[in-house]
Amino acid sequence: MKRSRCIRLVLLGGLSAGALAGCNQPQTSEVRVDNVYTNNFFVPGVGYYHAPFRAWYTYPYNHFDPQQQQYFFGGQWAPAPHQSITNISPPTSAAVQQAQAQRTDVQRGGFGSTSRSHFIYS
Repeated sequence: MKRSRCIRLVLLGGLSAGALAGCNQPQTSEVRVDNVYTNNFFVPGVGYYHAPFRAWYTYPYNHFDPQQQQYFFGGQWAPAPHQSITNISPPTSAAVQQAQAQRTDVQRGGFGSTSRSHFIYS
């Protein structure tokens, strides 16, 4: 029986997804040093994770700007995309602190409302 190349590619894609699922990927919305993140993992208000640089940036990894004719990665612009075998990594502690401070998807503490009350009817 002859196997198709497309099927092998699909199987390899499934295996890599399974391998990543076994890693310590973020299960909660909390950004932590002991989690690993893939390239372009997005955190609202913070940006996109660049795994080779272990930090979050405004634009996705290797984002191409047609006006500048340049690629963005690791906080800089360059005429060619960045090439790295690293596509998953844990962030640095400084990157985590910055991400936690900038997040817009988390409600922060503050003064609660005193206008709410509960009534018990008998």
